Amino acid sequence: MIDVATKPLIVIAGPTASGKSACALAVAREFGGTVINADSMQVYGVLRIITARPSEQDESQVPHKLYGVLAPSEACSAGHWQDMAVEAVQEAWGQGRLPIVCGGTGLYIRTLIQGIGAFPEIPGEVRDAAMARLEELGNPAFHQEVAERDPVIAERLHPSDSQRLIRAWEMFEATGTPLSQWQEEVKPEPPLPGLKASTVLLLPEREDLYPACEARFDLMIEQGALEEVRALEALNLDSSLPAMKALGVPELLSYIRNEKTLDEAREWAKTTTRRFAKRQMTWFRNQVEPDYLHSAQYSKRFDEKIFSFIRQFLLTP
Repeated sequence: MIDVATKPLIVIAGPTASGKSACALAVAREFGGTVINADSMQVYGVLRIITARPSEQDESQVPHKLYGVLAPSEACSAGHWQDMAVEAVQEAWGQGRLPIVCGGTGLYIRTLIQGIGAFPEIPGEVRDAAMARLEELGNPAFHQEVAERDPVIAERLHPSDSQRLIRAWEMFEATGTPLSQWQEEVKPEPPLPGLKASTVLLLPEREDLYPACEARFDLMIEQGALEEVRALEALNLDSSLPAMKALGVPELLSYIRNEKTLDEAREWAKTTTRRFAKRQMTWFRNQVEPDYLHSAQYSKRFDEKIFSFIRQFLLTP
Protein backbone atom coordinates (compact mmCIF):
# COMPACT_ATOMS: atom_id res chain seq x y z
CA MET A 1 0.00 0.00 0.00
CA ILE A 2 1.38 3.43 -0.96
CA ASP A 3 1.75 6.36 1.40
CA VAL A 4 -1.23 8.40 0.17
CA ALA A 5 -0.37 11.16 2.66
CA THR A 6 2.35 12.26 0.23
CA LYS A 7 -0.26 12.59 -2.55
CA PRO A 8 1.79 10.68 -5.16
CA LEU A 9 0.75 10.51 -8.80
CA ILE A 10 2.43 9.02 -11.86
CA VAL A 11 1.89 10.40 -15.35
CA ILE A 12 2.60 8.10 -18.29
CA ALA A 13 2.53 10.22 -21.44
CA GLY A 14 3.58 9.95 -25.05
CA PRO A 15 2.37 9.97 -28.64
CA THR A 16 -0.14 7.55 -30.10
CA ALA A 17 1.06 3.94 -30.48
CA SER A 18 3.97 4.43 -28.05
CA GLY A 19 2.66 1.75 -25.67
CA LYS A 20 1.28 4.03 -22.92
CA SER A 21 -1.71 1.87 -22.02
CA ALA A 22 0.34 -1.32 -21.70
CA CYS A 23 2.93 0.52 -19.61
CA ALA A 24 0.26 2.00 -17.33
CA LEU A 25 -1.30 -1.44 -16.84
CA ALA A 26 2.07 -2.95 -15.90
CA VAL A 27 2.79 -0.12 -13.45
CA ALA A 28 -0.70 -0.38 -11.93
CA ARG A 29 -0.32 -4.13 -11.40
CA GLU A 30 3.11 -3.69 -9.81
CA PHE A 31 2.24 -0.81 -7.47
CA GLY A 32 -1.47 -1.26 -6.77
CA GLY A 33 -2.54 1.57 -9.05
CA THR A 34 -5.62 2.99 -10.69
CA VAL A 35 -5.24 3.96 -14.36
CA ILE A 36 -6.90 7.31 -15.17
CA ASN A 37 -7.46 8.17 -18.81
CA ALA A 38 -5.97 11.39 -20.20
CA ASP A 39 -6.81 10.80 -23.86
CA SER A 40 -9.41 13.21 -25.24
CA MET A 41 -10.99 10.55 -27.48
CA GLN A 42 -10.93 7.57 -25.13
CA VAL A 43 -13.40 9.36 -22.85
CA TYR A 44 -16.15 8.57 -25.38
CA GLY A 45 -18.24 5.44 -25.51
CA VAL A 46 -18.83 3.47 -28.75
CA LEU A 47 -15.23 4.01 -29.92
CA ARG A 48 -13.20 1.42 -28.00
CA ILE A 49 -11.38 -0.04 -31.02
CA ILE A 50 -10.79 3.05 -33.18
CA THR A 51 -9.42 5.05 -30.20
CA ALA A 52 -7.21 2.14 -29.00
CA ARG A 53 -8.90 2.05 -25.62
CA PRO A 54 -7.70 -0.67 -23.23
CA SER A 55 -9.52 -3.96 -23.80
CA GLU A 56 -12.17 -5.23 -21.43
CA GLN A 57 -9.68 -7.85 -20.26
CA ASP A 58 -7.09 -5.17 -19.45
CA GLU A 59 -9.67 -3.01 -17.70
CA SER A 60 -10.67 -5.98 -15.53
CA GLN A 61 -7.14 -6.44 -14.15
CA VAL A 62 -6.87 -3.09 -12.34
CA PRO A 63 -9.27 -0.16 -11.87
CA HIS A 64 -9.54 2.03 -15.00
CA LYS A 65 -11.27 5.40 -14.78
CA LEU A 66 -12.58 7.93 -17.34
CA TYR A 67 -12.64 5.45 -20.24
CA GLY A 68 -15.84 5.55 -22.30
CA VAL A 69 -17.60 7.67 -19.68
CA LEU A 70 -19.14 10.24 -22.05
CA ALA A 71 -21.55 9.82 -24.93
CA PRO A 72 -20.10 10.77 -28.33
CA SER A 73 -22.86 13.39 -28.53
CA GLU A 74 -21.01 15.36 -25.83
CA ALA A 75 -17.99 17.63 -26.24
CA CYS A 76 -15.46 17.15 -23.44
CA SER A 77 -13.43 20.23 -22.51
CA ALA A 78 -10.18 20.34 -20.60
CA GLY A 79 -12.07 21.83 -17.66
CA HIS A 80 -14.66 19.05 -17.64
CA TRP A 81 -11.94 16.41 -17.85
CA GLN A 82 -10.02 18.10 -15.03
CA ASP A 83 -13.05 17.91 -12.75
CA MET A 84 -13.50 14.20 -13.48
CA ALA A 85 -9.79 13.49 -13.12
CA VAL A 86 -9.50 15.26 -9.75
CA GLU A 87 -12.35 13.12 -8.45
CA ALA A 88 -10.72 9.94 -9.81
CA VAL A 89 -7.33 10.81 -8.28
CA GLN A 90 -8.87 11.52 -4.89
CA GLU A 91 -10.86 8.28 -5.07
CA ALA A 92 -7.66 6.33 -5.77
CA TRP A 93 -5.89 7.91 -2.79
CA GLY A 94 -8.92 7.15 -0.64
CA GLN A 95 -8.56 3.49 -1.57
CA GLY A 96 -4.82 3.49 -0.87
CA ARG A 97 -4.03 3.15 -4.59
CA LEU A 98 -1.49 4.96 -6.77
CA PRO A 99 -3.15 7.20 -9.39
CA ILE A 100 -1.59 6.63 -12.82
CA VAL A 101 -2.66 9.24 -15.36
CA CYS A 102 -2.17 7.82 -18.83
CA GLY A 103 -2.67 9.52 -22.18
CA GLY A 104 -1.44 11.57 -25.07
CA THR A 105 -3.54 14.72 -24.62
CA GLY A 106 -0.91 17.00 -23.17
CA LEU A 107 -3.35 19.81 -22.43
CA TYR A 108 -5.41 17.54 -20.19
CA ILE A 109 -2.36 16.41 -18.25
CA ARG A 110 -1.16 19.98 -17.82
CA THR A 111 -4.54 21.13 -16.46
CA LEU A 112 -4.41 18.41 -13.81
CA ILE A 113 -0.85 19.19 -12.69
CA GLN A 114 -0.77 22.97 -13.12
CA GLY A 115 -4.44 23.94 -13.19
CA ILE A 116 -6.49 25.90 -15.66
CA GLY A 117 -7.26 29.61 -15.60
CA ALA A 118 -10.73 30.89 -14.78
CA PHE A 119 -11.76 32.32 -18.14
CA PRO A 120 -14.98 34.26 -18.77
CA GLU A 121 -18.12 32.32 -19.59
CA ILE A 122 -18.98 32.35 -23.28
CA PRO A 123 -22.62 33.20 -24.07
CA GLY A 124 -24.49 30.41 -25.83
CA GLU A 125 -25.25 32.57 -28.84
CA VAL A 126 -21.54 33.29 -29.38
CA ARG A 127 -20.73 29.57 -29.18
CA ASP A 128 -23.48 28.81 -31.68
CA ALA A 129 -22.15 31.54 -33.98
CA ALA A 130 -18.64 30.08 -33.81
CA MET A 131 -19.86 26.63 -34.82
CA ALA A 132 -21.99 28.08 -37.61
CA ARG A 133 -19.05 30.10 -38.89
CA LEU A 134 -16.83 27.03 -38.99
CA GLU A 135 -19.51 25.12 -40.86
CA GLU A 136 -19.89 27.99 -43.33
CA LEU A 137 -16.20 28.58 -44.04
CA GLY A 138 -14.62 25.16 -43.58
CA ASN A 139 -11.54 24.52 -41.46
CA PRO A 140 -8.79 26.20 -43.53
CA ALA A 141 -10.67 29.50 -43.97
CA PHE A 142 -11.87 29.42 -40.36
CA HIS A 143 -8.28 28.90 -39.21
CA GLN A 144 -7.31 32.00 -41.21
CA GLU A 145 -10.10 33.98 -39.57
CA VAL A 146 -8.84 32.91 -36.15
CA ALA A 147 -5.33 33.98 -37.22
CA GLU A 148 -6.61 37.49 -37.95
CA ARG A 149 -7.98 37.70 -34.40
CA ASP A 150 -5.30 35.76 -32.53
CA PRO A 151 -2.16 35.00 -34.58
CA VAL A 152 -0.37 33.54 -31.55
CA ILE A 153 -3.02 30.87 -30.98
CA ALA A 154 -3.45 30.21 -34.70
CA GLU A 155 0.26 29.49 -35.03
CA ARG A 156 -0.10 26.70 -32.45
CA LEU A 157 -3.21 25.10 -33.92
CA HIS A 158 -3.62 22.83 -36.92
CA PRO A 159 -6.54 23.81 -39.21
CA SER A 160 -8.24 20.49 -38.39
CA ASP A 161 -8.33 21.24 -34.65
CA SER A 162 -11.92 22.46 -34.75
CA GLN A 163 -12.59 22.46 -31.01
CA ARG A 164 -9.66 24.71 -30.09
CA LEU A 165 -10.18 26.97 -33.11
CA ILE A 166 -13.77 27.50 -32.03
CA ARG A 167 -12.56 28.28 -28.52
CA ALA A 168 -10.16 30.96 -29.80
CA TRP A 169 -12.77 32.48 -32.14
CA GLU A 170 -15.50 32.64 -29.51
CA MET A 171 -13.21 34.05 -26.82
CA PHE A 172 -12.25 36.98 -29.05
CA GLU A 173 -15.84 37.56 -30.14
CA ALA A 174 -17.15 37.47 -26.57
CA THR A 175 -14.45 39.58 -24.88
CA GLY A 176 -12.56 41.46 -27.59
CA THR A 177 -9.34 40.02 -26.14
CA PRO A 178 -7.36 37.21 -27.82
CA LEU A 179 -7.33 33.85 -26.04
CA SER A 180 -3.52 33.92 -26.05
CA GLN A 181 -3.61 37.12 -23.99
CA TRP A 182 -6.08 35.58 -21.54
CA GLN A 183 -3.76 32.61 -21.17
CA GLU A 184 -0.85 34.92 -20.36
CA GLU A 185 -2.76 36.97 -17.80
CA VAL A 186 -4.95 34.41 -16.06
CA LYS A 187 -2.83 32.42 -13.62
CA PRO A 188 -4.09 28.88 -13.02
CA GLU A 189 -4.56 27.36 -9.58
CA PRO A 190 -3.40 23.73 -9.21
CA PRO A 191 -6.51 21.64 -8.50
CA LEU A 192 -4.63 19.20 -6.25
CA PRO A 193 -2.59 21.24 -3.74
CA GLY A 194 0.41 19.38 -2.35
CA LEU A 195 0.46 16.94 -5.26
CA LYS A 196 3.68 14.95 -5.68
CA ALA A 197 3.73 14.07 -9.39
CA SER A 198 6.31 12.39 -11.59
CA THR A 199 6.17 11.99 -15.37
CA VAL A 200 7.29 9.00 -17.41
CA LEU A 201 7.48 10.06 -21.07
CA LEU A 202 7.53 7.42 -23.81
CA LEU A 203 9.07 9.05 -26.88
CA PRO A 204 10.07 6.48 -29.52
CA GLU A 205 12.09 7.41 -32.58
CA ARG A 206 9.97 8.35 -35.56
CA GLU A 207 11.23 5.43 -37.67
CA ASP A 208 9.87 3.06 -35.02
CA LEU A 209 6.67 4.90 -34.16
CA TYR A 210 5.28 5.39 -37.67
CA PRO A 211 5.29 1.68 -38.62
CA ALA A 212 3.64 0.95 -35.25
CA CYS A 213 0.89 3.48 -36.03
CA GLU A 214 0.26 1.85 -39.40
CA ALA A 215 0.27 -1.72 -38.08
CA ARG A 216 -2.11 -0.77 -35.31
CA PHE A 217 -4.60 0.73 -37.74
CA ASP A 218 -4.58 -2.45 -39.82
CA LEU A 219 -5.26 -4.38 -36.62
CA MET A 220 -8.14 -2.03 -35.77
CA ILE A 221 -9.78 -2.86 -39.10
CA GLU A 222 -9.42 -6.58 -38.35
CA GLN A 223 -10.88 -6.12 -34.87
CA GLY A 224 -14.04 -4.33 -36.04
CA ALA A 225 -13.28 -0.63 -36.38
CA LEU A 226 -15.55 -0.35 -39.41
CA GLU A 227 -18.51 -1.68 -37.43
CA GLU A 228 -17.77 0.82 -34.67
CA VAL A 229 -17.75 3.73 -37.11
CA ARG A 230 -20.98 2.49 -38.68
CA ALA A 231 -22.55 2.50 -35.21
CA LEU A 232 -21.29 6.03 -34.66
CA GLU A 233 -22.73 7.22 -37.98
CA ALA A 234 -26.11 5.71 -37.07
CA LEU A 235 -26.32 8.19 -34.20
CA ASN A 236 -26.60 11.08 -36.72
CA LEU A 237 -24.31 13.34 -34.72
CA ASP A 238 -23.11 16.82 -35.63
CA SER A 239 -19.92 16.47 -37.68
CA SER A 240 -18.20 19.15 -35.57
CA LEU A 241 -18.31 17.03 -32.39
CA PRO A 242 -14.90 15.77 -31.19
CA ALA A 243 -15.87 12.09 -31.42
CA MET A 244 -16.63 12.53 -35.12
CA LYS A 245 -13.06 13.72 -35.64
CA ALA A 246 -11.28 10.89 -33.81
CA LEU A 247 -8.36 9.46 -35.75
CA GLY A 248 -9.73 7.07 -38.35
CA VAL A 249 -13.38 8.12 -38.06
CA PRO A 250 -13.58 10.65 -40.94
CA GLU A 251 -11.47 8.35 -43.09
CA LEU A 252 -13.58 5.24 -42.52
CA LEU A 253 -16.76 7.28 -42.92
CA SER A 254 -15.53 8.21 -46.39
CA TYR A 255 -15.45 4.49 -47.23
CA ILE A 256 -18.81 3.76 -45.60
CA ARG A 257 -20.36 6.60 -47.64
CA ASN A 258 -18.82 5.25 -50.86
CA GLU A 259 -16.57 8.29 -51.27
CA LYS A 260 -13.32 6.28 -51.18
CA THR A 261 -12.26 2.68 -51.48
CA LEU A 262 -11.25 0.89 -48.29
CA ASP A 263 -7.59 0.97 -49.36
CA GLU A 264 -7.79 4.72 -50.00
CA ALA A 265 -9.48 5.32 -46.65
CA ARG A 266 -6.92 3.13 -44.90
CA GLU A 267 -3.96 5.02 -46.40
CA TRP A 268 -5.57 8.37 -45.61
CA ALA A 269 -6.06 7.29 -42.00
CA LYS A 270 -2.45 6.14 -41.71
CA THR A 271 -1.21 9.46 -43.10
CA THR A 272 -3.41 11.40 -40.67
CA THR A 273 -2.20 9.28 -37.77
CA ARG A 274 1.47 9.79 -38.64
CA ARG A 275 0.96 13.55 -38.83
CA PHE A 276 -0.87 13.54 -35.50
CA ALA A 277 1.91 11.51 -33.88
CA LYS A 278 4.47 13.98 -35.20
CA ARG A 279 2.56 16.90 -33.65
CA GLN A 280 2.32 15.04 -30.35
CA MET A 281 6.06 14.35 -30.32
CA THR A 282 6.79 18.00 -31.00
CA TRP A 283 4.46 19.10 -28.20
CA PHE A 284 5.94 16.72 -25.65
CA ARG A 285 9.52 17.66 -26.57
CA ASN A 286 8.76 21.36 -26.21
CA GLN A 287 6.27 21.37 -23.33
CA VAL A 288 7.27 18.53 -21.00
CA GLU A 289 10.35 18.03 -18.86
CA PRO A 290 9.98 14.34 -17.96
CA ASP A 291 11.35 12.81 -14.80
CA TYR A 292 11.96 9.60 -16.75
CA LEU A 293 12.43 9.66 -20.52
CA HIS A 294 12.04 6.37 -22.35
CA SER A 295 13.23 6.81 -25.95
CA ALA A 296 11.60 3.67 -27.31
CA GLN A 297 8.25 1.98 -27.56
CA TYR A 298 7.19 0.32 -24.37
CA SER A 299 7.67 -3.41 -24.01
CA LYS A 300 7.78 -5.66 -20.95
CA ARG A 301 11.55 -5.99 -21.13
CA PHE A 302 11.77 -2.38 -19.92
CA ASP A 303 9.56 -2.97 -16.88
CA GLU A 304 12.28 -3.27 -14.27
CA LYS A 305 13.94 0.02 -15.26
CA ILE A 306 10.61 1.85 -15.12
CA PHE A 307 9.59 0.10 -11.90
CA SER A 308 12.92 0.97 -10.29
CA PHE A 309 12.44 4.64 -11.12
CA ILE A 310 8.91 4.64 -9.68
CA ARG A 311 9.98 2.83 -6.51
CA GLN A 312 12.62 5.50 -5.94
CA PHE A 313 10.08 8.24 -6.57
CA LEU A 314 7.65 6.76 -4.06
CA LEU A 315 10.39 6.40 -1.42
CA THR A 316 11.68 9.96 -1.86
CA PRO A 317 10.11 12.43 0.61
